[in-house]
Amino acid sequence: MTAQPCCRTRSWKGAGVLVPGLFLLSVTPTLADRVERRFKVEAHPVVTIHNPTGTVTIRAWTKSEVLVVARRATDRVEVDTEQSANRVEISTRQIPDNASPNDLRADFEISVPEDTELQIHNDSGGVSVSNVLGDTNVETIGADVALEDAAGYLTVKTVEGAFLCTRCAGRIEASSISGNFRFIDVRSYHVRAQTSEGNIFFNGEFFPNGIYQLKNYSGIIEVRFSPGDSFDISATSLKGKVNNEAKLTPSSHRHLLPRFGDALFGSMNTGRAKVELSSFDGTINILKRD
Repeated sequence: MTAQPCCRTRSWKGAGVLVPGLFLLSVTPTLADRVERRFKVEAHPVVTIHNPTGTVTIRAWTKSEVLVVARRATDRVEVDTEQSANRVEISTRQIPDNASPNDLRADFEISVPEDTELQIHNDSGGVSVSNVLGDTNVETIGADVALEDAAGYLTVKTVEGAFLCTRCAGRIEASSISGNFRFIDVRSYHVRAQTSEGNIFFNGEFFPNGIYQLKNYSGIIEVRFSPGDSFDISATSLKGKVNNEAKLTPSSHRHLLPRFGDALFGSMNTGRAKVELSSFDGTINILKRD
């Protein structure tokens, strides 16, 4: 592998300066809305994004390069990019000033090779990733997260942002305080989702030997199934209800019966996957697919 030049830093701001090893591109306020940068990369690159406010949209393409298009709300926010070997780092920061939060917004559209590993930190706005097959880690405060046709090891952490996972594969782990989760047509062998005050909806395949753990404190947990699905299920709600439409047989696994609340244990067909649903005072629905 041919190493890329180290520490090529580009900072986009209102004044242009050129010093050895550091390239600062001048952008006047009238042109501050759009800046574009390209980086040549090898196989399995790593792309890191730190953006306090704004949207981050990432799509996979067939080129061996990373394309970054940034749109700044004003020239009071700087967008820095740096490449070191096969890693590209993208970040925004405010110029010291009494700027309002809206002045510090930056929106990104980023194209990456499909085997890219992503590390995304975005406090507010939104994150959207599609067709990226490398590992993806997303951490937000209030930003919603949407992954589509993604694979690898997918981890999402939010405070109050919602999470939508459509046709995702690989291993999925998601946690939130008050965000809602939706898993649509997922093809994952491992799904673990936990939110305190949020709803969880799951409609996907139950792979043999797969593990699917959905947990909340309050809210609705809803799982959809088809007659041909095979899983062993345990569903408990300490102060809520468990509603079930599946025709279950007694489980071959031992389950500890709770002293209080509503609980359901059993196997669908041969019980090849393991499904664990738990809530404190929420409702759990196990329903047929439409």
